[in-house]
Amino acid sequence: MTVVPRPTSCSHLLRPRTILQAATALGSVAACFMFDPAHVAHAQFRPQVMHLDMGKPASKDDPVTFQADTVDYNDAEHTVTWSGNVQVWQNDHVLRADRIIYDRDTGVVAARGNVATVQPDGSVLYAHYAELTGGMKDGIMLHVNAAMADNAKLAANGLRRTAGKVNDLSRAVYTACEICAKDKTKPPFWQFRAFGATQDMEHQKIDFRDAFFDIMGVPVLYLPFFSITDPSAQRHSGFLMPGITPHDRYLGTYFTIPYYWVLNDQSDITVQGLFSTRTGPQISAQYRNRFNFGRLNVQGALAYDTHHPYEYVNGFGERVDGGGSHGVQGHLFVQGQFDINKHWRAGINARVATSADYMRDYRVQGYGADTLRSNIYVEGFGTGAYTRLDTQFYQGLNQGVIHNADLPFGLPRYTYSFLSQPDALGGRLSVDTTDFNVYRANGTSDQRGQLTLNWDRPFLAKSGQQFLLTLRLDSMIYRATKLYEQPNYYRTSRAMVSGQVLPTIALKTNWPFVRTFAHGRGTQLIEPIAQAIYAPNTGMGVNDYIPNEDSLAYEFTDSTLFSLNRYQGTDRLDGGLRANVGVHANWTWNGHVVDLLAGESFQEHIEHDRLPYSGLDHHISDLVARARVSPNQYLDFTARMRLDPHTTTVNFADALFSAGIPHVHIRGGYIWEPVTPYYYYATDYLYGSPPNLYIERTSELSGGASFDWDNWRVSGFTRRSLSRNSFVTVGGDLGYNNDCFGIDFMYLKQYTSVGGQQRNSTYLVTVSLKTLGVFGLK
Repeated sequence: MTVVPRPTSCSHLLRPRTILQAATALGSVAACFMFDPAHVAHAQFRPQVMHLDMGKPASKDDPVTFQADTVDYNDAEHTVTWSGNVQVWQNDHVLRADRIIYDRDTGVVAARGNVATVQPDGSVLYAHYAELTGGMKDGIMLHVNAAMADNAKLAANGLRRTAGKVNDLSRAVYTACEICAKDKTKPPFWQFRAFGATQDMEHQKIDFRDAFFDIMGVPVLYLPFFSITDPSAQRHSGFLMPGITPHDRYLGTYFTIPYYWVLNDQSDITVQGLFSTRTGPQISAQYRNRFNFGRLNVQGALAYDTHHPYEYVNGFGERVDGGGSHGVQGHLFVQGQFDINKHWRAGINARVATSADYMRDYRVQGYGADTLRSNIYVEGFGTGAYTRLDTQFYQGLNQGVIHNADLPFGLPRYTYSFLSQPDALGGRLSVDTTDFNVYRANGTSDQRGQLTLNWDRPFLAKSGQQFLLTLRLDSMIYRATKLYEQPNYYRTSRAMVSGQVLPTIALKTNWPFVRTFAHGRGTQLIEPIAQAIYAPNTGMGVNDYIPNEDSLAYEFTDSTLFSLNRYQGTDRLDGGLRANVGVHANWTWNGHVVDLLAGESFQEHIEHDRLPYSGLDHHISDLVARARVSPNQYLDFTARMRLDPHTTTVNFADALFSAGIPHVHIRGGYIWEPVTPYYYYATDYLYGSPPNLYIERTSELSGGASFDWDNWRVSGFTRRSLSRNSFVTVGGDLGYNNDCFGIDFMYLKQYTSVGGQQRNSTYLVTVSLKTLGVFGLK
């Protein structure tokens, strides 16, 4: 493409129409700014303060202002010449140059020397030479460089603007990489080189024709046509980066073609088509809307799945068919939250799918989980108060370990919590209730009304002892049917009405002894802790036929040593007379921390039907302990355990550590637990013991490491079950990033079996180009 040579004389500048006509004929390019000769009379020969009205288009009625070191009028040639640090602006259009000549007869502005024009969108065009006409809506620029949003850069041999809306460029180059300061002729890390390009200012896009994609100056890809959204555009409709995956176990080779559609300032839709070689196509869509009073996100898809399910034997030893996962399949996920007023809001989280096999076949997010959870809620907030009314729904996915008919419905559940300000006695009252109606097609259905009153009064003795007096009242009433089914398995077939009331009084004291050392740079704390609790011994509720919905797991560790109730809920309560004692020690100095806690519980009554290995099988409980050691900023280690003093057996243990120096970081963890919290769900008191599936011991080790150097990073992780002698997951990542480019190689293998099948390894290559987006291969 031919570019018009730069004029070399003033007489040539006085014939700008010839240059513009030649540029148009030869395909050169130009820039336009709003300018009108009728407003030259408004020019002032002194620096002016610019007041820009962004977004207001310039018109003939807007004044033109300029400032320059010198001004020369040529009445014979009807020209005005501004020289030295020239600035001309009209509304939000600005032109700067070393020298500008204005022809009053033709309305042409010719600028040379460090020409810079500021666009209304904030981008800046730099050029060696420019001719502008038509009220600065048409013109040309030579040797153009554009500084755009998000550090993007656009350069061309020439530029022509038409009607103030379209910029045509010749020999264009585009990149978002930094230019080498020492050698500006050195190519950037990546760039697009095109024989021609068009920047559509109205529709905020840039189209490249006959383009090459270069990496470090080496062409790696040819594109006859390529279009991108202008970096100044926040949101723009159009096709997003398509994806291709060479191989997948269930999809084979598949392609994805997404389209992004901007509906208005607050909503959009993304539609994607998926076409594969091993199964039918899928069409999916995501709708997003952000209101003044909330937000809504809807995702859904329809597909024709050609894979036929097959039968398998689950963990219970039962034969399970694959379900109706063949033919037309789909899913719908809805998430929304809406403000009713400043105190109340409502929301929905709905997730349903036709089958787990469909989610596996089309890689739908959420596959691999045991259930899909849905709820609708209304909640309110007040001073010290919170209330919520919701419904709960579950769809089982992993039929290998879950019977779908056993899952409950919460229709509805109500929660209220209130904490008062300190009263006249110095105490604070809290009120809590969680009431629900639980329905099961196969299992216990029950309703509960519950109320908990709790009053805390702290005291401080002159000797430094801290006391906390607690008065608590728990009360529940139930109505239940089918108590002989899961999760209770009681020996009764009648519908039962039952309840319990449990008053509790507790006194806890902490006596901290503190001293400083290392000339005041260190602190040592030794803190004996004792707590006495009394409540009637109500047992485990079995004899009263009280159902159990929220207390299926029992945790006796350092975190619950001084809790009034060590169950997760209130269907089961810790009663009887007991005392908890412990010692807390802490040393802190010069950034070093050592923190220790050890304690035991002494109880008068023994409940033999708790979870196995609960730690409370004797009057003297297991010893619980916690230790945290952080000798410096590079190492942190935390460990917890529960030790049976009668058999010296460790009934629970876990440990976490994190260590790192600049550029290197490692982490790891270990957990040991003799029984899973699903014990009650599988325990059939009528017919026998729980299946081995749920009493399998948990002994698991996990770890990972990461390294980074300059722009490179590499990491890896693994999780292995020592009790099953098999891996749970293994993965890693290798990546490179600089100012404008990133590439990641990721690997993941999961060994968990869902629906009798296990996915193969996943490989993912992700490439990100700044201002262009992210795309990858799986």
